[in-house]
Amino acid sequence: MRLTVFGATGGTGREIVRQALAAGHEVTAVVRNPARLAVSGTRLVVRRAEDLSDPEALRAAVGGRDAVLSGLGARSRADAGMAARLTRSVLAAMEAEKVRRLLVVSAAPLGPVPEGQALVDRAALAVVGAVLKDVYADLRAMEADLAASDADWTAVRPPRLTDGPGTGRYRTAVAGTPPRGRFLARADMAHAMLAMIDDPSTLKQGVGVAY
Repeated sequence: MRLTVFGATGGTGREIVRQALAAGHEVTAVVRNPARLAVSGTRLVVRRAEDLSDPEALRAAVGGRDAVLSGLGARSRADAGMAARLTRSVLAAMEAEKVRRLLVVSAAPLGPVPEGQALVDRAALAVVGAVLKDVYADLRAMEADLAASDADWTAVRPPRLTDGPGTGRYRTAVAGTPPRGRFLARADMAHAMLAMIDDPSTLKQGVGVAY
C-alpha cells in the first residue's frame, strides 16, 4: 500500500513508519525537521512541511495514497488544541485529493468505561482526566471533526503509551475499551493501526487498544 504518515518523528509515528516499511509498504513521512526522522529505506519519501495548518501545503503528501495515518497530538497541556487543528488540515487536504482512509491517535478516556472496570482503574482515569482535561477536550474536538467528515476514519484509543518493545499480544475493542487496559507500547500501537487499515469493522469508529 501507499501510506502517508503525519507526526512521523514522534514515538508512535516513527514506529508506524518503521513497521510499514518492514511490511513492504511505500511510505511518505511528513515532518517539520527531516533530521529528526531516524528511519530510512528505499520505499521511504520524506516531505518537509513547516506549516501543517495549511491544507494546500499537504495535498501533495496525501494525493494518490491508499491511507493516511496520523500520530499528531499534544505532548503536554501547553500543546492542547493541536490535534484538532492539524487534523482539520489533514482532512481538508484528503478531501481535496479524494483520499478517504484516515487513522489517528486518540486516547482511551474518550471511549466508554468497560463493564466491570475495577474501582481503582475508574479512579485513576478520573484523576488523569482532571489533570489532562484540556488535552482530552482537544481530542474530543478532533473526533467530532472526524465524525462530521466524509472520511473513512478510525480513532485509535490507547491508554498510557510506553517505549517498551512490541509484543503483538494487545487487545482491541471496536466502539469500546478493553477492561483493565492500563498501558500499551508504542510499537504495538503502531502495529494495531497498520492492521486496522483494511479492517472494515473499524471504519468510522473509535477503537480501544490495550494489553
